[in-house]
Amino acid sequence: MPRSYSQHAREQLNATSAADILLTLLEIRHPLLAVPVRIVGDTQNIVAAGDEFLACAFDITLPDDSDNQLPQARLEIDNIGRELTQWLEQSGGGVGATCRILQVMRSTPDLVEFDITLDMSGLAMDRQKVAATLGYADLLNQPAVTVYYTPSTAPALF
Repeated sequence: MPRSYSQHAREQLNATSAADILLTLLEIRHPLLAVPVRIVGDTQNIVAAGDEFLACAFDITLPDDSDNQLPQARLEIDNIGRELTQWLEQSGGGVGATCRILQVMRSTPDLVEFDITLDMSGLAMDRQKVAATLGYADLLNQPAVTVYYTPSTAPALF
């Protein structure tokens, strides 16, 4: 999935000392959450597309642009506060959660430069970090049936 940034964003990304920075926003949704968790990887809150994103430290590895593989990202959020850990315990490890990754420039927060929604899986938590793998389920490479006809499962056929 190619990323098509605006001309201003490309200039700022390639600048040695940029006047404007690209912010990464996360929106985590789950059926047990009444309101999605919205955070920005910055030191101050930001309002983008009408929603407020709270400042929170996190590390994210964005999915690469390879054509022959499913996009996969890695997310680590600092484990601050009890809200996130309580939700993880109530939801059975966040099963069924999705994470929307957005990138915006600080000067134009309503212009979304990058937007992708991925399924969250493999959530792990310790005292310092909450980590998750973001991607899609590989449904096309799963077997279509649960039992194959082999000499051990159906000896009368062979």
